[in-house]
Amino acid sequence: MTHSLFLNILFFPLIIIIITTVTLPSPAESGSGQWQLLQKNIGIVGMHMQLLHNDRVVIFDRTDFGLSNLSLPNGRCRINPQEQVVKTDCTAHSLEYDVVSNSFRPLFVQTNVWCSSGSVSPDGKLIQTGGFNDGDRTVRIFNPCSSCDWQEFNASLAARRWYSTNHNLPDGRQIIIGGRRQFNYEFYPKKESTAKNTYSLPFLVQTNDAGAENNLYPFVFLNVDGNLFIFANNRAILFDYNSNNVVKTYPVIPGGDPRSYPSTGSAVLLPLSNLQKYPSVEAEVMICGGAPRGSFQKTLNGTFIGALNTCARIKITDPNPNWVIETMPGGRVMSDMLLLPNGNVLLINGAAMGSAGWESGRNPVLNPFLYKPNERVGSRFQLQKPSGIPRMYHSTAVLVRDGRVLVGGSNPHIDYKFNNNVLFPTELRLEAFSPSYLEAGLDDVRPKMVFPAPQSQTKLKYGQKLKVRFQVKATLVRNSVSVTMIAPPFNTHSFSMNQRLLVLEMKLQNNTVGESTYEIEVTTPGSAILAPPAYYLLFVVHQEVPSQGVWVQLV
Repeated sequence: MTHSLFLNILFFPLIIIIITTVTLPSPAESGSGQWQLLQKNIGIVGMHMQLLHNDRVVIFDRTDFGLSNLSLPNGRCRINPQEQVVKTDCTAHSLEYDVVSNSFRPLFVQTNVWCSSGSVSPDGKLIQTGGFNDGDRTVRIFNPCSSCDWQEFNASLAARRWYSTNHNLPDGRQIIIGGRRQFNYEFYPKKESTAKNTYSLPFLVQTNDAGAENNLYPFVFLNVDGNLFIFANNRAILFDYNSNNVVKTYPVIPGGDPRSYPSTGSAVLLPLSNLQKYPSVEAEVMICGGAPRGSFQKTLNGTFIGALNTCARIKITDPNPNWVIETMPGGRVMSDMLLLPNGNVLLINGAAMGSAGWESGRNPVLNPFLYKPNERVGSRFQLQKPSGIPRMYHSTAVLVRDGRVLVGGSNPHIDYKFNNNVLFPTELRLEAFSPSYLEAGLDDVRPKMVFPAPQSQTKLKYGQKLKVRFQVKATLVRNSVSVTMIAPPFNTHSFSMNQRLLVLEMKLQNNTVGESTYEIEVTTPGSAILAPPAYYLLFVVHQEVPSQGVWVQLV
């Protein structure tokens, strides 16, 4: 939320309205999946989330919400005389959640991480950038270990980065794009000390709406030609970041409504397959939901209009690409889109009315939508069982190694509101959604990975042949087996930065290697343009049912 918009809302008269939650059909009618409450109170809001290769998730919100419900250990306090809310704060605003043990420990963050961004470096460290006030030029590094904490490096960014987007690059660096009143980009780390600090990106000026600024948290994906697909407001470009040149301008999204913050739809790069055809691999982006133009300004006057109920797909590698529109089961704003191991897409969290921003959303959408990109148009969406917890502004969701989706956050207020005297109290519960592929009735067709071993964290090279061994109790359906790799993303504000799924080229051996045990030879991606160096989760999928993931490192 920008400072000027913050002030507008802070002093706006209190508006009391009656709300309803959008559950759509009853649970018995609405599809599948299961919900599980993991923690009743983690003490902070899950505004930002990142899964790391030790099966732990770093979660944080901001330092100027006031006092959280999670104390820092050993009497430690954050002392900041410039802080506007609490100058001596002995509560945590970041934590590490252990997926396996369902436990968490507080972390210490000094500078303000509000509305920041991040990505994971090739060696597995979380590189977290920007934020608000004293944190807007800070780089923070979290090294995965059982006792590690944040390291912070002030003034490490060339420009203030608030509401920016990060993306990993083939050479191991990350690019940091945009942010409020930043119509430029920079790299971290820089290749050499003489490198230019920032590079102008006029596209961000062209997509900037006065007041609403619908170009914040732009959707960014590394295309299979090495250029970046950048979407902001209602349009997109293909951008050569090496030469600072726009390679292609895509058509305006049909309808012309904005889809990025604060209109806040979400986006994914659909699974990349046929990798052996590189560089002639197809790439397709899908953008779903958002709020009609003017929605944010209307919320300031107490008017909440319906969210967009459309998705738009575009093959960004086509010579003359066009958007193809599909209709969702209902409108969604502030929802998250996650790639599941079987290549399906889960839309989760969000609201049916309003926009992103303080007190700006209404009618929580409790039902996730499952989207099957390879089904025929009109049959791709399936409603899933609803959660009982509204997940509004500042909600998050990430896939974890066992195939569940971790869901947290929701705080649409200018500070913590832990009581029930507001429409949507600050949400401290952490839950998990289990897609239908985790149902016990599918145990016989579910693969179990034997090699690579679950704890091996095998290092892989580009274009490497790898024999994957797995077990299946039921009769194997050979033409229904695939192997996928997923890059776990940095999730915040309805966008999962660096999310990427690759379907590996494979050859199923004719002979079994033991009772109900099979071997597949797969080939890893042949280029860092297809898959930047990083830790990935490797899955075997049989009849759309995935195994548990195994961590591998592509170097």
